[in-house]
Amino acid sequence: MNPFLRSPSAFQRTQIRAERPDPKSSEAGTVSLRLYDPIDSWGGYWGISAKEFVSALDELPSDTSEIQLLINSPGGEVWEGLAILNALRAHPAKVVAVVEGIAASSASFIAAGVDELHVMQNAEVFVHKAWGMCVGNGDDMAKMARDLAHEDRNIASVYAAKAGGTVEDWLQAMADETWYSAEEAVTAGLADRVLAIGGDRDDAAKAKNRFDLSIFNRAGRSDRGSTGAARTQNSSAAEAEADKKEEPMGTLNETLAERLGIAADADDDTIVAALDEALAERAADAPPAPTEPSLDSAVAVVKKAGLAVNEASVIEELRAKAERGDQARAQQIREANEAVVDSAIRDGKVPPARRDHWVGAMSADPEGTKAVLDSMEKGLIPYAEAGHSADAGDTSGDTVYAALFGKEA
Repeated sequence: MNPFLRSPSAFQRTQIRAERPDPKSSEAGTVSLRLYDPIDSWGGYWGISAKEFVSALDELPSDTSEIQLLINSPGGEVWEGLAILNALRAHPAKVVAVVEGIAASSASFIAAGVDELHVMQNAEVFVHKAWGMCVGNGDDMAKMARDLAHEDRNIASVYAAKAGGTVEDWLQAMADETWYSAEEAVTAGLADRVLAIGGDRDDAAKAKNRFDLSIFNRAGRSDRGSTGAARTQNSSAAEAEADKKEEPMGTLNETLAERLGIAADADDDTIVAALDEALAERAADAPPAPTEPSLDSAVAVVKKAGLAVNEASVIEELRAKAERGDQARAQQIREANEAVVDSAIRDGKVPPARRDHWVGAMSADPEGTKAVLDSMEKGLIPYAEAGHSADAGDTSGDTVYAALFGKEA
């Protein structure tokens, strides 16, 4: 059943078609495409699919320079709408969308995403957040919510690219389920101009009323048109049901009833009761939740594995002792390295000014540095004056030596 069909008597499917206008009344190279149905991946009776639309694009004359996309559609599936929009964007011809009745939902972002958007007087544009259906547990529902939020941002980016503003601004407009008259669409930046046409100005309203748009309504929600007056629209699902051309798709209740093994015409209360019973049976059959082991059993398992159990305070004390031991050992090594260097200085192998250098070398390579120092000859660094006479009884040099090494001369 087509959910947007308003009146079976008014429903006469208009196929997407490409046609070259009469060259006497229009510019050569301009063709028209009519999007006058819901956007639906099933195609055929159910609406216009992206596959059908692209087939029409492929049939356009090679010299087409401009496509007039005439729109009167309540929208439909998001991905089909995105495929149609991107097919139009990829076409080399300029694309001008003209809203003749209604461009709602997916049809609205197709209209906003092409090169230009014109809205005829009394025609309207409607934007809202993406819809979806989910059957499952809480995780499934949460994932569906994330997926819908992703789709919402993608759609809002189309409106923002056309009209300006941020994605968040358009997400709010979508959340508010906003209706735009032709003039309001231009003011908001969605449309480029309002087309005033002669003749019966009720034509756009008549075209729009071909669809049942009550599916977009919320109880008590006011219309956002220029008059600010509340609008209600009556559903004609019963009329559409009488005019079905194909077997109906199973409803959610029918599917649940089949899965639960109850009558297909069961009411909501019966379905809920059967569902509660099935969930209770599943819970009863589920294995018991694991419990935490007791302290004694946990200790027994650890000991069985050959491990020891100690209190945290004992472990911390052992760590502290190990750290103090490491520090003491490091101090011993440092003092031993310094002793080797000080011995080389006393032997006159290296100058006192280079003490830090040799201590650092000992720290990096104790064995190699000690071997180098041991190979040096003693007395390479003189501590007494040379080259002139000196009083043999002068012990000032010994005093300097004692001051350097803390030894008595």
